[in-house]
Amino acid sequence: MTENAALIRKYFPGLDNNQYTAFDMLEPLYREWNEKINVVSRKDIGSLYEKHVLHSLAIARVIRFTPGSTILDVGTGGGFPGIPLAILFPSVKFMLVDSIGKKIRVVQAVAGSLGLNNVDAMQVRAETLTTRFDFVVSRAVTSLPEFMKWIRKNVSAENRNALPNGILYLKGGDLSDELKPFGKRPVVYDLSEFFSEEFFETKKLVYLPV
Repeated sequence: MTENAALIRKYFPGLDNNQYTAFDMLEPLYREWNEKINVVSRKDIGSLYEKHVLHSLAIARVIRFTPGSTILDVGTGGGFPGIPLAILFPSVKFMLVDSIGKKIRVVQAVAGSLGLNNVDAMQVRAETLTTRFDFVVSRAVTSLPEFMKWIRKNVSAENRNALPNGILYLKGGDLSDELKPFGKRPVVYDLSEFFSEEFFETKKLVYLPV
């Protein structure tokens, strides 16, 4: 286990051995694939667990998805936040989509290597998707008002989790202008409340019920 992988045990104790093994496998898998297809910034690969895996898992600090829930990850890139969340929630179904085919090939290969039967990955633009999900998750693919236009149609009306269905959006910086159109609906969480590493000081998670 690397020092980086130990971050997962620090913040998520009590997982089973299969889950910890899967998390430990992420760095060698992404290092191998990054040599062929650049899906994680070269300067970030050494801090994969902090800047990508743990960042993705911030969503689990706000909600524990009910078994059987369905989650859409839009603009997943190399599989974030979907892959780490799929390891954490093996009884939840994840659909990871991106418009770039080579990134989806990496996601499919990583999910296959980890034996994640709860992950599907597809090259598609979110605007064209018609399937409905309990939650849509993403990491800063566009402004939130634009994102809402893309995916509002994909949020199911039937709730099964403690939070009503909606968007869970990871983003950094000042979001006040982006959130104005939504009035008092968004709930903004500072990730520094969940994780002590300096990287998270300006990072936020926005929950927007739909």
